[in-house]
Amino acid sequence: MEPEAILTEAELVERAVAGDCAAFGEIYTRYLDAIYRYVFYRVHDGNDAEDLTETVFLKAWLGISEYRDMGLRFSCWLYRIAHNTVIDFHRRQMADPCIEKAWFPGDEIETSRLLRPLTELEDASALNQAISKLTEDEQQIILLRFVEGFSHAEVAAIMDRTEGACRMLQTRALVALQRKLNGT
Repeated sequence: MEPEAILTEAELVERAVAGDCAAFGEIYTRYLDAIYRYVFYRVHDGNDAEDLTETVFLKAWLGISEYRDMGLRFSCWLYRIAHNTVIDFHRRQMADPCIEKAWFPGDEIETSRLLRPLTELEDASALNQAISKLTEDEQQIILLRFVEGFSHAEVAAIMDRTEGACRMLQTRALVALQRKLNGT
């Protein structure tokens, strides 16, 4: 019996769109950690991040038959779903003022295997704290560009903005981050 070939992302997506549960399971496995990390940095709570990550993949599974390749990586589509899921989460929290979570930079980062590479930075706590003080859009652009490594075009697709607007937002975010790190 031959060992099973490792499928490319495009092949997995094609099979998942056709209804192949195993192919979608492989997509889930490949992207789970990255989507969790993205969501965690947007909500700052491990339990909420786990729930929202599962919601992202449920929405992806329910909508995969409608997926169309637009020339960007498939992960852009997943991150767009994650982006919208996080926005919905924050809207629900604002609608219910009783839901309040205290978060202090570094609370869960030290124990999270998903975030271990960032904690190895000498000043990870200060960086994390500075990022948490940025606006939501500034946080998102920093995470997508520098943590997740998306291109300007991909970030623009995820955030539903033009590339130029994302480049300007990135510049403002980096300037604001530098100021926060310098204490000004």
